[in-house]
Amino acid sequence: MTETSGLPTNFLWGGAVAAHQLEGAWQANGKGVSIADVMTAGRNKVPREITAGVIPGKNYPNHEGIDFYHHYKEDIKLFAEMGFKCFRTSIAWTRIFPNGDETEPNEAGLQFYDRVFAECLKYGIEPVITLSHFEMPYHLVTEYGGWRDRRVIDFFVRFATTCFKRYRHQVKYWMTFNEINNQMMYTNDFTMATNSGLVFRHDEDNATREALMYQASHYELVASALAVKIGHQINPNFEIGSMVNFTPLYPASAKPADILVAQKLMQRRYWWSDVQAWGTYPNNMVAYFKQKQLCSDITTEDRVVLQEGTVDYIGFSYYNSLTVAATADGKFKIAANPALKASEWDWPIDPIGLRYALNWLQDRYHLPLMIVENGLGARDKVTADGQIHDPYRVEYLRAHIQQMIKAVNDDGVDLIGYTPWGCIDLVSAGTGQMSKRYGFIYVDKDDAGNGSLARSRKDSFYWYQKVIQTNGADLS
Repeated sequence: MTETSGLPTNFLWGGAVAAHQLEGAWQANGKGVSIADVMTAGRNKVPREITAGVIPGKNYPNHEGIDFYHHYKEDIKLFAEMGFKCFRTSIAWTRIFPNGDETEPNEAGLQFYDRVFAECLKYGIEPVITLSHFEMPYHLVTEYGGWRDRRVIDFFVRFATTCFKRYRHQVKYWMTFNEINNQMMYTNDFTMATNSGLVFRHDEDNATREALMYQASHYELVASALAVKIGHQINPNFEIGSMVNFTPLYPASAKPADILVAQKLMQRRYWWSDVQAWGTYPNNMVAYFKQKQLCSDITTEDRVVLQEGTVDYIGFSYYNSLTVAATADGKFKIAANPALKASEWDWPIDPIGLRYALNWLQDRYHLPLMIVENGLGARDKVTADGQIHDPYRVEYLRAHIQQMIKAVNDDGVDLIGYTPWGCIDLVSAGTGQMSKRYGFIYVDKDDAGNGSLARSRKDSFYWYQKVIQTNGADLS
C-alpha cells in the first residue's frame, strides 16, 4: 500500500521570495527608487538605516540582491527541478510606476514580469503574486508622506489594476499587502517605513505614531478592498487574498492577567485580517478607536468599499510564537518560553505553533488558507568539495510540515498551499544580511556584497524535491 499524506492532489507546493530582496537591477529599464533602495545593511540587533536618498559609499544590499533580474531563467529552472507547483514573488511597484503617481506605466517593467511569468508557466509553475511586499516608490514617501496621505489609495489602485489587466491570463493567485499587520510595531522605524512608507519626524511621539499608523492602515485596507473588487471584475477566476504575519501570543502562565493580555494582543495584531475577511471593523477595535480617538477619517463610502472587497483566502507567514506576561502597570512584556529552543536570531522554534495558527485562522475566518512563508534563517557553510549540508533546515521544515499535515488530516483545515520563505538565498529584509540564509539554493554572496552569485544546490534541495514528489508522504 502506497503511503499518502492526506493532502489534496493539487496542493500548491512551492517557495516564496520578494522582488526587492532578490531582483537587483535597481535602476534597470526605467525602474524608480523604492523605499527598499534607501535601506543600508544591518545585522542581528543592529537595525538597518533608512537614509535620505541614496548616499554614495553606503552599502545598499537590495540594489543588487542576487540579480534575479538577469538570472531568473536559471533560478526558475532550479525551482522546476525541485518540482515546484507554484512560486510566490512580488511585483516591484517602481518597475511599473517609477515614482508611483504617474498616469501611464513603464512598459519595460511590465515586460520583465511577462517574461518571468511565462518562464514559470513553461514548467507548470503557478505564479502567486504579492502586489506590495515591503516596498513602495520612494517618491511617494518624500512627496506624500507614504500612506499617511489618502491620495496614495488611488496610486495603489492604479498599480493593482494595471497588473491585474496585464497578467489576467498568467496569474490566478494574488495578495494585496504583505504582512500588513506588522504595523502593530509602530515604534519600529524600519517596520513602518517598509509597511506604510511612514518615515516619522523627530517631533512625532509614540501617541502620534500610533495615530498615524492606524489611519495609514485604514487607507491601505480601503486600497486593498478596491483592488480586490476591481480584480474580480477583470477576471472572476482570480483568487485574491490577504497576507498577515501570524505569530501566536501565548500567555506566560495560567494567571488570568496573563491570559487576558495575550488575548488583547491577539486582537490588536489580527484586526487587519478581520477587516479584509469580514468587510467591517471588529467591535474591539471600534471601541479602541473611540477610546483613543483614532482613525478619524473613515467615510461612509470607505465602509461600503470594505464590504464589497473582501478576500478569497488568507495567506500568512509563520516563523515562531511569542510568550507574553502582564506587567504591574497594565501593559505587557515578552517572556521566555522554557519549552522552546531559539534560532541564532532569537526566534523561538515552535512547530506546533503552526498547527495552532492553522486552527486559529480556520476557526476565525472560515476561508481557505495558504502558508506563504515559513523557514529558518541560518548560516550555511560550503565544504571544500562544494557541498552545503543543512540538516538544521531540513529538521525545522520537516517538523513544521508534519504539523501542517496533522492540521489538514486531524483538524479539517482547508489548506491550499505551502511556500517556504527564501527558497533561494536572498537579502534578509530585517537585517540586510546574506548570511541569514533560508534557501534550498545557495547563492555565492556575502554580507559585504562580494561573491560570484553562482547558484548551488544544498542538501535541503534534494530533500524538498522528495517531499514534493510524494506530496508530503515522505519527510525522511
